[in-house]
Amino acid sequence: MKQKTCKSCKQLFTPFQMGQKVCCGDCALALAISERGKAEKVAKVKERRADKEKLKTRADWMREAQAAFNAFIRARDDDLPCISCGRHHTGQYHAGHYLSVGARPELRFDERNVHKQCSPCNNYLSGNAVLYRVALIDKIGTASVEFLEGPHEPKKYTIDELKEIKGYYRSLEKELRAIE
Repeated sequence: MKQKTCKSCKQLFTPFQMGQKVCCGDCALALAISERGKAEKVAKVKERRADKEKLKTRADWMREAQAAFNAFIRARDDDLPCISCGRHHTGQYHAGHYLSVGARPELRFDERNVHKQCSPCNNYLSGNAVLYRVALIDKIGTASVEFLEGPHEPKKYTIDELKEIKGYYRSLEKELRAIE
């Protein structure tokens, strides 16, 4: 058989059976102890993560779901210009809501209500709503815009719904990034 390097002491040895990783019994014991320690560390990290998940509030889940949704919108509209001003630039882009989350929280996760928007339009022009509406009519049609502007039932998301939304939009974003 071909010589191997011992996983424990790093010395060359000739194995006498298939799959042998170490040169002797002492090295086997040392390797088993180190692998057990690694496994315990991994278990502790998983336990800590689970504890942190339990401590998250509904607001934390809302924030994470919104971040996943916004990342998806930016990926979806990656090759498009700003919905409001129609320009491409090297600055930062946001997922700009046509009707703000504060005004219409029930439309927070409606993909028709959210499009790629440049930072100046979103931050300094308060969404540049007039030009946003004009471009939105061109993009999704008058009927959809009127639906967005119409009355809607209030929506209060549960933690389970927010977890589902977060997972759904993360997977969609990954699919879009994989296509690119």
